[in-house]
Amino acid sequence: MNGIPRPEHPKPQMQRENWMNLNGEWEFEFDFGCSGMARGLQDAEAFSRRILVPFCPESGLSGIGYKDFMPAVWYLRRVTLSEEHFKGRIRLHFGAVDYECHVWVNGRKAGSHKGGYSSFVFDITDLAGKGENRVTVCAIDNERSCRQCRGKQSPVYQSQGCEYTRTTGIWQTVWLEFVPQAYIEKFQIYPNIAEGCVTVKAVIKRSGISGCGECLDFGGDPRDAVSRDCRKEASKELLAEAFYEGKSCGSARAKVLADTVAVTISLSELHLWEPGQGRLYDLELSFGEDRVHSYFGMREVNICGEKVLLNGRSVFQRLVLDQGFYPDGIYTAPTEKALERDILLSQAAGFNGARLHQKVFEERFLYYCDRLGYLVWGEQGNWGLDYSSPESLKSFLPEWMEVLERDFNHPAIVGWCPFNETWDCDGRKQDDDLLRIVYLMTKQYDTTRPCIDTSGNFHVISDIYDLHDYEQDPDVFKSHYQEFAEGGKLREMMPARQTPIEGVPVFISEYGGIKWDVEGTKADGWGYGQGPKTEEEYLERYRRLTDALLDNPRMFGFCYTQLYDVEQELNGLYTYGRQPKFDMEVIRRINSRKAAVEEIEER
Repeated sequence: MNGIPRPEHPKPQMQRENWMNLNGEWEFEFDFGCSGMARGLQDAEAFSRRILVPFCPESGLSGIGYKDFMPAVWYLRRVTLSEEHFKGRIRLHFGAVDYECHVWVNGRKAGSHKGGYSSFVFDITDLAGKGENRVTVCAIDNERSCRQCRGKQSPVYQSQGCEYTRTTGIWQTVWLEFVPQAYIEKFQIYPNIAEGCVTVKAVIKRSGISGCGECLDFGGDPRDAVSRDCRKEASKELLAEAFYEGKSCGSARAKVLADTVAVTISLSELHLWEPGQGRLYDLELSFGEDRVHSYFGMREVNICGEKVLLNGRSVFQRLVLDQGFYPDGIYTAPTEKALERDILLSQAAGFNGARLHQKVFEERFLYYCDRLGYLVWGEQGNWGLDYSSPESLKSFLPEWMEVLERDFNHPAIVGWCPFNETWDCDGRKQDDDLLRIVYLMTKQYDTTRPCIDTSGNFHVISDIYDLHDYEQDPDVFKSHYQEFAEGGKLREMMPARQTPIEGVPVFISEYGGIKWDVEGTKADGWGYGQGPKTEEEYLERYRRLTDALLDNPRMFGFCYTQLYDVEQELNGLYTYGRQPKFDMEVIRRINSRKAAVEEIEER
């Protein structure tokens, strides 16, 4: 790979011109005893190995390729900073580090973070200096602790079934950002289709300003330096400008007297974000010397009885399960184009979206979902957590709230799913309060999207009732939901654990999983049930399973398992290398025909 790997800006919804990509070669060290801090590795001048960031050490692209358990790993990178970089604040960003991360700059602690899927940032202005600086990172990872989310990473040495190669340490872009002393820290975007406007609620950070706006209200002496700083900051405005295909569509400004400010832009042109049609607006935010480039889509999601509405109308969600794994990068796509390609492959097969399964996908992937009009459900990689223990809330909730905050503005995300299949752990049943609290916190933070408490089982409180059903006989599969289709009750295959919630939208969020080894190379390959013997048998089974859901007038969508094979799992429509197993035009025709709910909508 030539040049810096993954050189693109990692945060498309919050781009500034002044940033530095730190991907590339770092020094690296194993720490099998998890004793590196006690041995003073944070002060080390050199490590013995080299690794290519942002690829995890298990991956081939990293240059390491070590697949056994690694309790801790260390990274070291030298970064040269000039006087120009110190005009404002210097922020060190990590897209994701699995799992517990500790960071030092020049031997001084910059901060720590827990959570293998969420992004985080440290202000290192006071730790760095002009010239060469040492950035040292320690990542501690214990997938078998039952106290951290690991997603589909295998808890045993080898990959098995539907669990795959692990990811340890840095697996998303590391980068520096140079901002003014006062800058836009974060913001939320609220589209309003009925009024043809969009509201931006921003949080302002006044780093380096020794004082606050209170001195303006309580008679601060204008000759005092602190008061002068506060008056200067309070005189600034937040300016928000919207553009569509380069044309100005409106702007708004507001005085910033506190740390939070909201502006509403009335749009001169209304273009709706829809499946297959991203129609994104550009958004420029300015505050003092700070300039941020972003974007947004005009779309709204709401629930009306048993329907999930997108922009006020029923859109059947033809979803596919996407695991987010890559043969050479494991959790990390080798290139930006590989991210876009997965969406295009899915759309070519007739899907209009995906469940982003057991993993928080990177922001650059979500950007392509936004741009291509691709519906996705945001999900945490919750497997590995002990759902029976109330202590798990301390591990889960802080990271999940970081995910909600990071991804709130993406129009492609049409719902949240913090948990998936919360199975019993060694005979211990899930703590229902864990799911209830996480659901309520999700809804408290985001009132604009539905939330499924735990996909498949076992529901406690949910906006949507979903089921996983891998029955391979199409007649039996259809019979599971025939009474429901005819206006009766939804029958639950695990009635001892959960009762269907009446009056809410329903869909089968995992089905199919038909095993097909197109290459004929994996005698020990894994899939659901008995695989078909011929391609014709496969396509007929696929069609009839899918028809059973398309023809059900009380289903708002489906999610097929899965888009591509992953390692030994062979139920993908594409191989792990993203080659089609079948004529995708045939699959597309099956998936894309009108669903019963869409026909009802048109009448």
